[in-house]
Amino acid sequence: MAALRSSLWRSRLCCALAVAAMALGVAAPAARAEIDPKSITIVPIDKLDFKGPAGQPQIATVFGDSTKPGLYGIVIKWPPHTNSRPHSHPNDRYITVLSGVWWINTGAKFSPDTMVPMKPGSFIIHHAGEIHYDGAKDDPAMIYIVGMGPAPSIPREDPSTAPKK
Repeated sequence: MAALRSSLWRSRLCCALAVAAMALGVAAPAARAEIDPKSITIVPIDKLDFKGPAGQPQIATVFGDSTKPGLYGIVIKWPPHTNSRPHSHPNDRYITVLSGVWWINTGAKFSPDTMVPMKPGSFIIHHAGEIHYDGAKDDPAMIYIVGMGPAPSIPREDPSTAPKK
């Protein structure tokens, strides 16, 4: 009888350990299916074609064309110490911070000292026609923007804070 209890105890212990291992993801990984490219398009971030001068924000198009009518998606890399000046866009733009801290502010008076930090994972909406500016401070930032084109930046800076020409 003691041998039966010992054997039963070992069986229960093995089952409990197996369940715990599966719950913790220790079990062998399942075989992965091949993704059908007709169903899903995958764009690895390291395969994007970023364009723009060194030391300035660089833009990669994920889909669409922000200069033409229709839906578009772009990724912008902001190098340290770069900002846009106060501007607006004719359509709403939906933004997700992918990496770094992206700094934002609103209004026509450019005031980088009062910009507000947006951490990775933050979601921001630039509402159509509303004045804002944004960029990176000491560290680079990367953002993903989805919107409807065309999406020009319309300068809207108060002349008192505009750079002197």
